[in-house]
Parts: sequence; C-alpha cells; structure tokens
Amino acid sequence: MLIRSLKLFSLLALLTLQACSKQAPCCDAAIASAHPAATRAGIEILEAGGNAFDAAVAVTAALAVVEPYGSGIGGGGFWLLHDAASATDVMVDGRERAPGKAHRDMYLDESGEVIPSASIDGPLAAGIPGVPAALQHISEKYGKLPLERTLQPAISLAREGFAVERIYIRLAGFRKNALSASDDAAAIFLRDGEVPAAGEIIVQEDLANTLTLIASEGSKGFYTGELAERMVDDVQAHGGIWTLQDLADYRIIEREPIRFTYEGMDVVSVPPPSSGGVALAQILGIYGSLVEEGMSEPVRLHLLIESMRRAYRDRAEYLGDSDYYDVPVSWLISDERIAELAASVSPDRATPSDQLRAITVDETEGTDTTHFSIVDSDGNKVAATLSINYPFGSGFVPEGTGVLLNDEMDDFSSRPGTPNAYGLVGAEANAIEPGKRMLSSMSPTFASLGDRELILGTPGGSRIITMVLHGLLEFHGGGDADAVVSKPRFHHQYLPDFVSFEKEASNEAVEAALVEMGHTYREMPSTFGDMQAVIIDKRSGEVDAASDPRGIGMPEVIRRD
Repeated sequence: MLIRSLKLFSLLALLTLQACSKQAPCCDAAIASAHPAATRAGIEILEAGGNAFDAAVAVTAALAVVEPYGSGIGGGGFWLLHDAASATDVMVDGRERAPGKAHRDMYLDESGEVIPSASIDGPLAAGIPGVPAALQHISEKYGKLPLERTLQPAISLAREGFAVERIYIRLAGFRKNALSASDDAAAIFLRDGEVPAAGEIIVQEDLANTLTLIASEGSKGFYTGELAERMVDDVQAHGGIWTLQDLADYRIIEREPIRFTYEGMDVVSVPPPSSGGVALAQILGIYGSLVEEGMSEPVRLHLLIESMRRAYRDRAEYLGDSDYYDVPVSWLISDERIAELAASVSPDRATPSDQLRAITVDETEGTDTTHFSIVDSDGNKVAATLSINYPFGSGFVPEGTGVLLNDEMDDFSSRPGTPNAYGLVGAEANAIEPGKRMLSSMSPTFASLGDRELILGTPGGSRIITMVLHGLLEFHGGGDADAVVSKPRFHHQYLPDFVSFEKEASNEAVEAALVEMGHTYREMPSTFGDMQAVIIDKRSGEVDAASDPRGIGMPEVIRRD
C-alpha cells in the first residue's frame, strides 16, 4: 500500500512538474516595430493573453493606420513565423498578385516606351492586396485570440487618430501630387491640399469601419460583398483593372523558408517570390569562402562588395514567383554555384558589372516599407516585412473605404533594356502575368549562433538584402540589438555599378583604397533603412530589443516575473 501510494505521489509530482514546465516562460517577450503606437498595440495583445502571432496581427493592422507611407491593408508582405511548440518555421506569403487583366506590356505606349508613372500613381498600379487574408490566416491557424480582439487597437487608432511626425511630413510631401489626385486620399492625408504640420491628427473613420468589418467577418468582408464592390467600382472608374473575381480569388500561400549556415550561424530567411533568402545565402557563401583572418579592412569590404555584385546579378536573371517560373533555388544556393561565383572574384580588383553576363530587362522596387520583430514568452517568433511599395503606395483610396492601395505592380519588370528609378534589373522570371506575385527584396530573417537567437528585418527597397546582411554580420560578431540596427550601411546591387554608402560607413583612407581597386563610391544624401531587431539569450531567457535610430520606432520588452 505504501509503495502504491509512493508511486501515485511520484506520478502526481511528475505531472505537476511537467505542467509547470509547460507554463513557465522560456524568455522575456518583446516587440520592436517602426512606430511606438504599433508596438504598444502588440504589447496590449500579449498582455491580454495573446501569443506572438496574435501580436503580429495587431501590429500589422496598427502599422496600416499609423504608418500609411510604409504599409497598409491595401498592400502585402511576408510573415516569417517560428512555432516553438512544433519547432517549425514557415513563411506566410501575403504578397500582392497581378490582376487577371494584367499583361506584360500594360505600362508601355504604342511606341513601346514606358509610360511615366503609370506603374506608380493611381489604381492601375495596384496589385490585389494580401494583408487582409494574412490577418485571418495567421489569427486562425496560429493565434489564440479572435480577430475582434486583435484588431481592436488598430480600430481605436483609426477612430481616435494619430499625430503627424517628421517622416510622415517628408514622405507626404514627396507624394503630394499622387495623393492630391485621389479625393479620398487627399481628404485623409492632406489638409486643404497641403502636407499637415507636425502634431496634426490624422483620423481615418472609413478605415476604422473597414477594419471593423474584417474583425467581424474575416477576410471575406474585404474580398467579397459590398466593400469589394465599392473598391472595384472606384478602381475601374479611375482607370484600374481590378475585378470582383480578382479579389475573390486571392489566397495565402505558406512556403518553406530558405536555410543556410555561415561560419556556425544558422540562418532562416524567406524564399521566392522574395529574393532575400537566396541573395543572403549567396553573398555570405561567396564572402565566407574568400575572407581570411588578418585581411585589411579595404580588402574585406572589397570582397563583400564583389559578393553583393554577383548575388544581385543572379537575382536579376533567375528570381521571380516560383509558382509561375521555375526558379532554380537549390542550384543558386548550392556549394557548386557559390564556388563558381567566388572563383570569378579578383582579390584586389573590382569586376565591372558590364563584364559579367549582361541582363537586359528592368525592375523597380520602392523603398518605403516597414518591419517588425516579435518574440513571446513561449519562444514563438515573428519577423514580418510589409509594403505598399512607394511612399503612400499608389496614392489612391477607393471612395468610402479608407483603403490606401499599393503600387506593387511597379515591382514587375516593365520592359527589356530600360533602367528604372532605382536601377534594379530583372528578367523573364519577373515579367508581368495575370495572378503572379511580383519579386520582392523583403527579407524577414531569423538567425542563431551559440546561445543567441536573432529576429531581424528592415524596409529599404533594393537595399533591404544588404542591410539585413550587415545586421547578420554584426550579430555574428557578437553585437547587441542596438549595434545590429545602428551599424552604418553600404550597398552594391550589380547595376547601377557603384557602391552607395552612408557617411558613417566609410572613411577617406578606406574609400581611397577601394577606388584604387576600381570601385566607384557614391555617398547617399540621407540614411537608409529602419531596422527592427530582437535578440534572445537562450541560457538566461533575457531579451534585447532595438529599433533603428534612423526612424521613430520603439522597442518594448515584457520581463518575466
């Protein structure tokens, strides 16, 4: 009897310990996003019992309200998720799709010339949005709370308004003409046709109503019914080609991430239609095979620039929507391909890009996107990069909806042989086709090295990949979250053939040495990027979070009791 009692006691004790271990937090929780109000929205959901995925829904929706120049429910994005319970990673692809009536020459005139701004301004530039579908997908499959709860912070922000700040003023000024061309956009984002002053409040009652509809009906409230009809009618009335079928046909796709290792650091990043994971694997693979301990700083930078050059050339030729084009991902990141590219690098001379096999078609990509990084106390992680492409997207808001539409159609290749505003080049893999997702540089990424894990990403158009690259190298070198997001940046993208850099990323001696090697240097007139990073110490459970000092973002950490 005593033995049976002891056995029973031991079993109960074991079950109790298991239950406690399941409930015990693995780590601090944290959110770093590009806007303080969005960070607070996510923290509110975590404190209400939601997990990292619920918080991601809240932050996504809140950014759509307070950062209209960077993202919105009229846009798309990639959400890289890590589910701690199953130890699995997945990319939720909410990228926009080309409308069914889209065709490869839709932005060319009768002479075959690109029509200025046709793929940038107005509803003809808009792909079919993916954010509303992603909100429901992430909530239902991975979250714990209903959309009615997780969208509430964003709904409140839209109704109560947010204060205009310096980035809003700069970008609204840049896009004032496009916003002025849309009655609803002008009424929401401008004041009597002018950019609002700092501190003025932007209220978005129609957007609040649209978010409320999504909260109650799910994404079908956006893609079907009265709201969908209103959007399509106004898009078509202003020269766009959306149909109700385009909206009804939109689907989320879950994709297997890109995985690779660099000098003991395991990296998980995003696959096509993002070019980020492949390009990062190539750059670090080439660089890692060439760099040696004791090399001078100019030589190390030369090798990194040459690695960027070759990865961006491959990006231009081979990458696009893998559902429409046979993207040779395995070959691109193979040891054989990386060795072949590395062998073409001179140890002391820049390779002019026109000496590499030429690419003769174009592609563009906007720079004003957004990113957030989240970890919850169970170890679930989210790295999400979202976009509407150009600042304030297409500048067009369908009447009575509050939905600012993207201009992501500009991310397709418009015409062979014509450089675009950003100088990026692309090929047949990224030509316009109905239903196709346009190529992106958005690169939400996880990394782990020893006892540390990193959640990372940034906006920045074509420079996103190299910014994430710099963040990964800083993390690999032991840098904390502040160091990761603050690191000065330089960039090369094959064409145009020059190194762009922030002033702090160079000095006269290094620049002179690189120019002697044949590199062309061009200082950027302003800083670029708005990186958000979270670093987890797996031994202690402590979390370090940081927002890029170049932006207005705010990190917040919830410490364990």
